[in-house]
Amino acid sequence: MESIRHRALRMFVETGKQKGLIEPERIRRMIAYLLAIADVEELTVPPNFGAHVLTGDRAGTWSLTVTRNWRMTFRNDEEGRIVDLDLEDYH
Repeated sequence: MESIRHRALRMFVETGKQKGLIEPERIRRMIAYLLAIADVEELTVPPNFGAHVLTGDRAGTWSLTVTRNWRMTFRNDEEGRIVDLDLEDYH
């Protein structure tokens, strides 16, 4: 993962500290899954965490459902690395 925007998410990935993070166990599973897949298209098979590609001005950004309102979003760069990982409140 090349860049993580959300401060608490970055600390969680770097140190394992859960402070300020919602649903840390679900997020841990999501991150492990993202690191284990060989191709982003694998996100469309279970456990897919509600994975879908955004459209419009966010076209190409993937979204995973953390909770009803919260999403983990990211893009893939040319080498297939995860970039701009973020935790967003959609509502």
